[in-house]
Amino acid sequence: MSGLHEKNHEFKLALSEERIDLKALRQLCFSGIPFEGGIRALCWRILLNYLPLDQSLWKSFLIKQREVYTQFLKEMIIQPGIAKANLGVSREDVTLEDHPLNPNPESRWNNYFKDNEVLLQIDKDVRRLYPDMAFFQRPTDYPCLLILDPQNEYETLRRRVEQTTLKSQTVDRNRSGVTNVSSPGKALNLYPSNEYEVLPNGCEAHWEVVERILFIYAKLNPGIAYVQGMNEIVGPIYYTFATDPNDEWKEHAEADTFFCFTNLMSENRDNFIKSLDDSQCGITYKMESVFSMLKEKDVELYLKLQEQNIKPQYFTFRWLTLLLSQEFLLPDVIRIWDTLFSDQERFHFLILVCCAMLILIRDQLLAGDFTVNMRLLQDYPISDVHTILTKAKELQDGS
Repeated sequence: MSGLHEKNHEFKLALSEERIDLKALRQLCFSGIPFEGGIRALCWRILLNYLPLDQSLWKSFLIKQREVYTQFLKEMIIQPGIAKANLGVSREDVTLEDHPLNPNPESRWNNYFKDNEVLLQIDKDVRRLYPDMAFFQRPTDYPCLLILDPQNEYETLRRRVEQTTLKSQTVDRNRSGVTNVSSPGKALNLYPSNEYEVLPNGCEAHWEVVERILFIYAKLNPGIAYVQGMNEIVGPIYYTFATDPNDEWKEHAEADTFFCFTNLMSENRDNFIKSLDDSQCGITYKMESVFSMLKEKDVELYLKLQEQNIKPQYFTFRWLTLLLSQEFLLPDVIRIWDTLFSDQERFHFLILVCCAMLILIRDQLLAGDFTVNMRLLQDYPISDVHTILTKAKELQDGS
């Protein structure tokens, strides 16, 4: 039996248990999960505490979760869209108490416009997801029929973005305070024509699915809403689920990604909440942890960075908040996440990985000045993630 074949076989055995042995599965996943047969997508659903360990519950659980997600789509995207579409046609749902100019914070319209601000930010970010890969610009095999039904007379997210961007672009104030109304024709060309081809009706690109997931997350979590960078965390999860070779899982990539992302964010959200920055669970504490661990493992390198006044927040903020998704190519990010997700203390292991990344370029850092070193840390030079993970594991084992 070849090594790879044997590994796949071990995973299949672990995943065929009536009750998944989480500890054994974690150990298997730690050294990387095979993509074949949809093994990775299934393991991630378990490691991210989405699927119950008892396999006999999966079927009913998944039906229920996917129905819940459909409900979210109806309440947060379709109903507001219908209300907006009806505005010009029928007056029945637009009473004097609730019209677009009503400043009352309870007003549905006020929320609608607030949501638009969030939506525009998400839109800007998701269109740029992994620009070196065509995947996110391509149409999904399973467009959301609920959203794309040609019978729908409502405003979709895509339409909302177009309308809002048009409005804001048409009125352009110049310095003397005179309002220029630029020609709407020009404003329609929001993006360079070759950059984003609009897909024909009935199709939607993968980035549009990611946009929906983030918009619904923002609506359901008003305390955190949407923070730039969340798109980089949804991206790899959605990619893994939407490329699943197993069609019946792949078809539900959107709903399953939403719940897995929500679970991951419930552990990671403290990094995104500004008010917690200096608390024990906040990002500052985690950034400091990278340096205190470095001090313990390689004091010479630690002192060098201190002496050059290179602070952890200059580079570890992005490493930690985005789970290294910006430092490596997508397949490598996914490989790192196999290990992170499989570790019970996943964010502690992430600190070990960051520390390993520093130690692996210690010679360059010790030789470089502030500018050279900042460049190294902002654009990390090692692309072989296997080396990094091996080093992190050595640090964890105390060698």
